[in-house]
Amino acid sequence: MTSAHLPAEIQRRRIFGIISHPDAGKTTLTEKLLLHGGAIREAGTVKARRSAKFATSDWMEIEKQRGISVTSSVMQFNYQGKVISIMDTPGHNDFGEDTYRILTSVDSAVMVIDGAKGVEDQTRKLFAACRLRGIPIFTFINKLDRETKDPLELLSELEEVLGMPAAAVSWPIGSGLNFQGVYDILTHRLHLYKEARSLDLSRLGPDDPELESVLTGYNLKTFREEMQLLKGAGNPLDKAQVLAGDLTPVFFGSALVDFGVTEFLHHFLEMSPAPQPRNTSKGPVHPEDPNFSGYIFKIQANMNPAHRDRLAFLRVCSGTFERGMTATLSRTGKPVKLTQSIQLMANERNQADVAVAGDVIGIYDTGTYQIGDTLTTAPDPFLLDPLPTFPPELFALVQPKDTMKAKQFHKGVKQLAQEGAIQVYHNIYNEVILGAVGQLQFEVFQYRLENEYNAPLRMTPLDYTLARWIPKEQEDQLKACLDSRSMLVFDRFERPLILFANLFTLRYFQERFPFAKLMESLELTEDTL
Repeated sequence: MTSAHLPAEIQRRRIFGIISHPDAGKTTLTEKLLLHGGAIREAGTVKARRSAKFATSDWMEIEKQRGISVTSSVMQFNYQGKVISIMDTPGHNDFGEDTYRILTSVDSAVMVIDGAKGVEDQTRKLFAACRLRGIPIFTFINKLDRETKDPLELLSELEEVLGMPAAAVSWPIGSGLNFQGVYDILTHRLHLYKEARSLDLSRLGPDDPELESVLTGYNLKTFREEMQLLKGAGNPLDKAQVLAGDLTPVFFGSALVDFGVTEFLHHFLEMSPAPQPRNTSKGPVHPEDPNFSGYIFKIQANMNPAHRDRLAFLRVCSGTFERGMTATLSRTGKPVKLTQSIQLMANERNQADVAVAGDVIGIYDTGTYQIGDTLTTAPDPFLLDPLPTFPPELFALVQPKDTMKAKQFHKGVKQLAQEGAIQVYHNIYNEVILGAVGQLQFEVFQYRLENEYNAPLRMTPLDYTLARWIPKEQEDQLKACLDSRSMLVFDRFERPLILFANLFTLRYFQERFPFAKLMESLELTEDTL
């Protein structure tokens, strides 16, 4: 690809993450978007029956068994001249860290809300993560084919709970058994649910007399009243505010029955941003910069169980990636040849020869890469902003059940640790200790170790709830200060941490040893590795 074509290709890219509370319909919406984009022929479901098709993004066996997403997925397709990359994220709080990392790789987010439940806890947390990055947030209120809260109430809840103004782009006519359609406020078209047609209301809008023969009396009266309220008190749609992350456009529909999805996709592509500049250790890097750069935000082992391979997910931030090129791994300063690269569709793969800023590709990893690594062809290599790390709250000692399978056990532990979904430590006796945000992470880890590595294990919970990093130079001094309510461990980079039983134990430790430098989070930078 020539440099003259690069800006136009970048402007075609759209990369966004889909976030929600569990069971709000996030993965179902993803499937419908893929269907519209021609990426799949048949939409699956998260909770598919034995004979049915599972969701494309839920490719792991445990996801199919449990009916939940436990890992993020990347899916790319072409639609109406745009190259769209969707990041489907785990909704479950136990896998929040994977989701937060995904959100560092996208330029916008789609927030899916269950119309019957409104804004839920996990939605609130993920929204806050998006808000911190200042990325545009689009809201899709789902499940209108079921009974939902009043739409005005939902808009008010969005603004009150999330603290962001909301502007309705579409509007529902009834819900559940009384659901009759969705009105597109921008195009003045009413899309009828059961009749599979639309009406052009551009001349008279909601006052069009034709509606009297189409809508029930109650729905028509309510619709006209709500439109008047929105006209007088609703927020106007301001694209500049949307792009600044200060206003969320709101859409209504039902992903399950594929209603309102097409209209949402069209408006989203009109309003969402192309790839944006990224902060680095040497200033911002712009997508149009001719030097290639990208960073690894996820590593996934065993996407192909037959080959036991590992893929590093790389977001291209600037320039053009070409298969076979040599780039510098900024963390080490060493050159790496990028010979094996693929385009991603969940666990399916096709060779990727060329990629530009705004694309996500997979590169095969033999243990070279770490989450947060920067690759670049710039003459003066730089580090892109580090990815966030989160201290775990649950800990467990794990050991192989069969000492004859210790090799598989340690290999599996190492590879799954490198994915970043669970933290792996070792104590002074070199015993393996896991750290997790939620119990489900332990269960998934055990399932994968036993099924992907044939390494059954024993897991013993430990009575610790907090972890804090300490400087390497204080290790010996603080080791002598520990008691039965605290433990010294080391992460996979051999950086020392202290595990504490609870917050009281932590505060008591700080009072007794005020010189101790305890760090809640640690970025993967040159200084900390």
